[in-house]
Amino acid sequence: MDTQSLLLTSSAIVISEKASGYLQQLCKHFGHKVAVSFTPERGTIVFDFGNCALAASGNMLSLTVTAATTVGLSRVQHVVASHLERFAFREKPEIVWN
Repeated sequence: MDTQSLLLTSSAIVISEKASGYLQQLCKHFGHKVAVSFTPERGTIVFDFGNCALAASGNMLSLTVTAATTVGLSRVQHVVASHLERFAFREKPEIVWN
């Protein structure tokens, strides 16, 4: 059985003129503690409890989180959103997970 199909997924879109900058800032920040890979357009952050895939295009930052459990999914959502809110405090981004 494909373990990818067992993962829970949630996503959010954040509109910001600094979408690529925030993608890179998040990846650099978490890169001190966990595995990350990124370019100005795409990034991946691998936590023990789940992952976050990021994509920046123009003024749009797409966040897609995956985890094996609802607790893990909620934790990835919280960690990524709280850091993005801190980095983008001047813009007060609205992060709504679907």
